Order: sequence, then C-alpha cells, then structure tokens
Amino acid sequence: MYKLLDTIVRVLKRIIPEPVVIFFRPIYHRTISFLMAVTYGFPAKKLTVIGVTGTKGKSTVAEMLFAILSEEGNNTALASTIRFAIGKESKPNLFKMTLQGRGFIQSFMKKALSRKCTHMVVEITSESVLQARHWFLYLNGLVVTNIQPEHIERHGSFEKYVSAKRTIVRALEKSPKKNRVLVANEDIPETKKFLNAQVTRSIGFSENDLENVISTDTEVSFTYDHTPFVLPIPGKFNAMNALSAIKLADHIGVPREVTVSALKKLVRIPGRVERIEEGQDFIAVVDYAHTPDSLKALYEAFPNHRKICVLGNTGGGRDTWKRGAMGKIADEFCDEIILTNEDPYDEDPRSIVEAMASVMQKKPLIIMDRKDAIRAALRAARTKDAVLISGKGTDPYIMEENGKKTPWSDATVVRDILADIIKK
Repeated sequence: MYKLLDTIVRVLKRIIPEPVVIFFRPIYHRTISFLMAVTYGFPAKKLTVIGVTGTKGKSTVAEMLFAILSEEGNNTALASTIRFAIGKESKPNLFKMTLQGRGFIQSFMKKALSRKCTHMVVEITSESVLQARHWFLYLNGLVVTNIQPEHIERHGSFEKYVSAKRTIVRALEKSPKKNRVLVANEDIPETKKFLNAQVTRSIGFSENDLENVISTDTEVSFTYDHTPFVLPIPGKFNAMNALSAIKLADHIGVPREVTVSALKKLVRIPGRVERIEEGQDFIAVVDYAHTPDSLKALYEAFPNHRKICVLGNTGGGRDTWKRGAMGKIADEFCDEIILTNEDPYDEDPRSIVEAMASVMQKKPLIIMDRKDAIRAALRAARTKDAVLISGKGTDPYIMEENGKKTPWSDATVVRDILADIIKK
C-alpha cells in the first residue's frame, strides 16, 4: 500500500498546479497519516515505541537504544537517518530524509510486528512534524537530546523550530500508552522546559551527572551513578548521548549491567565520527557535523592532532547564517582547511564556500569537486594527522540544481582513495 500510494502521489504532483498543492498540503499530510495508520491497523499500539529527537545526536542515541534493547533480548526495530533495521536485518536509509512520508513508518512498523518485534526505536525530526509523520506513533518514551539553531528558514524562526520539537513532546503526552517517560537535556533552557510535560515521569540529564569523563582518539569513558561506562567511539559529546540512553533504559527496567555491556560492544555507527582504516598512519574520519556546535565538538574530539579539515555547507537558502559561523570554527581549530561542495541545491556552489572563506584568517584551499577535495586532504596528511571530513555523514546523494541527485558516499570515497594511496 505504501509503495502504491507513493507512486500515485508522484504522478499527481506532476499534473496538479503548485498553488493547489500548497493550499491542500496540510490537509493532505494529516489525512494520509490517518488513512495509512488505519490501513496498517495502528501497529504502534502493539509495540513499545521509543522516539528520539533533538538537533544533534539523534541517530547516535537511536543506535545506542537499539543496541541496549537488543542486548536485553528484545526483538527490536530501528528507523533512523542512517538505516532501517529489524532485528539483525538492516538496510541503509537512502531517502535522504529521516522519517519518510506517505505512510512509510506505518508500513515499517507493521513489517516489524510481522517479524515478531516487541520494541521500536524511531528518530523524529521537526520536518516530520510539519508533515504529520509523527502522528499515530503512540510513544512509550521520548529522548530529547538538545536543541540548537537549525532549519530556521524552513520553520520561520528559532522559536517555531522549538515549537515543532515541543509538538513531538505533546505527542508523547497524548499517547494512550501507560508509564510514558520523557528524557530531556536539562543543560539547555529550551529542552529543560520540556520536562514540565504531563507524562508519567520526566527525567533530566546533564553534564553534571557525569564523572571522570576521558575521551581518546578511539573511545570515551565516564562514570555515572557509580557505574563505569566505556564506549568505542570518541568525543565527550557521545558521553552525553549515552547518558540520555542510559537514563531511558534505567526507567524501562533494563538491568544496568546489560546497558554497560551493550554500550561497550556498540558497533561502528556509519557517518558519526566514523574512522576509516585502510592501513594508513593517520586518522581519517567521516562525520555528519553540519551545525556549528557539532562541528566544534568534532574538532575538539581530536585535540592532540594536526587537523586537515574538509567541509562545505548546504545551499538552497537553508540556514545561510551557519556558513560564517562554521567558517570561523574551522579557522580556529584546523591547521589546513579545504572547502568543497556539499549540497548546493539551486545555489551557486562556489558562492556558498566563498561565504565561509570570507570570515577566515587562514586562507583555505577551495576544491569544488568533493572527491578531489577529499583526495587532496588525504594526500596531504602526515603521520598522526587527523583528516576530518564533515557535513554529509551517510547522506546518499549530493543534491544539485533542478532536483538532480548525484549518488554519493563520503566513506566509500575515503576508502577507495586510501587504498590507492597505500598501494603506491
């Protein structure tokens, strides 16, 4: 049914005038959400559904919760920006959107039920709120990782962006499930206010909860509530991501030793501080960092290395304010900077990176072909350097003008170039 509806909608969009589409869009999204939930029998009612939202860290926290619930022995499904998984079966998310519309999530939950899943972890974005894709998820729990300025042009203001996140919290409040729990970052004023939600229990998490935080190039360790944890991924920010997952797991009754074990065995998370190893004597990392805060956190995760940084910015009028901010961060932390194409959409790609370059004291190298930019960075690396390639993570396409989508994978490109370098 989902695939049939998707085909029909694509055909109709080509023949119906855009003003008519715009007028009926809100009604359309709500109607589709309801009809598809009815069609698939409201599958969320039969699952324990944990939502994850926030500006940064959503995919990582979703992966952590999936690992914890699976380690406990639950047959668990996952829908995230990175992938769709049911138990041990997994396939990458190639939609270039976190929560696909037209009934996809209802179809996926129904499939998870047919595979005997009892738990579901779903990543929820502010964009999905605008299109009513969060309806009928019937949440048992929700993690709000943080809120930082993003999608300002899409929502109209930061306040409206926060309001969209608050709508997801209201979905938890309205859920018919018992023992609903909200876990939210209390270090950020906007998310701290969410803790007033009318749910069974609201739980804040804060940097102050963490002790003995130590981050190396390959892992981060910390103590929480007298329990030591070790994660095989670097960055103090991942300690905070883990803390939110730990508190959610504690509330729903997962034994602490299970959580410790699951996080210690956490598998590589694609596109999230993902180290690419081909036998080189320097660090090569692919990361999704696409906001000023996440970019700064990435760079701070490798303090003892000479950093060669490859980055760009999104076009199409999306969050243009970030260009200067991220340029300044790269200027502060990076020893060498290569600016390149990312997702220009209908904007001139060079004008995007030139806006970033205009605020820098260091003179960046501008190489518009992303593959050539990555190649230049890897070839310039010396022993113990860190080549940090940010902005796309697992994004499967470069988005260009007139709707053109060029298939892409930063990780694959890095592996191929490293293999060639090692051979030579």
